[in-house]
Amino acid sequence: MAQLDFIHSDDIHPIDIVETVATHHEWDFDRLAEDQIAMAVEGQWRTYSITLAWSPRDEVLRLICTFDMDPPAERLPQLYEVLNLANDQVWDGSFTFWAPQKLMVWRYGLVLSGETMASPEQIGQMISNAIMAAERFYPCFQLACWGDSSPEAAMDIAMSEAFGRA
Repeated sequence: MAQLDFIHSDDIHPIDIVETVATHHEWDFDRLAEDQIAMAVEGQWRTYSITLAWSPRDEVLRLICTFDMDPPAERLPQLYEVLNLANDQVWDGSFTFWAPQKLMVWRYGLVLSGETMASPEQIGQMISNAIMAAERFYPCFQLACWGDSSPEAAMDIAMSEAFGRA
């Protein structure tokens, strides 16, 4: 993201930086309000809806990545167990299931207290990490909800992070 190094002003709003990152990646986005932006990012399994919102009171840039999921009611205990197992394997966010909206959700908050400014690289990494987590665990959620697998067996297919090159 070296092309984004021109952002240096202390007066730039965090959502302005997010908008610059989205434009750079050519993601479809909509600036919903001064403090909120929504975008669609294509993954391998599906298109993810990503919303970033700035809370000046809390000094937090909040990322929420969602995708539709409508599991059978009788499989909800297995889904919740897989969510707990998945959350044990991630460091920078967490999954939850919003049953009324039928959405799987990845949440992360970047604390920017003391007038700290997020860099385009940080924001790009936040979005990338959200997509990577959703892509990694999507098959597990599917197996837990519609497969005949135990939560532990469903987690066995979670792709681990790769380090290095082949």
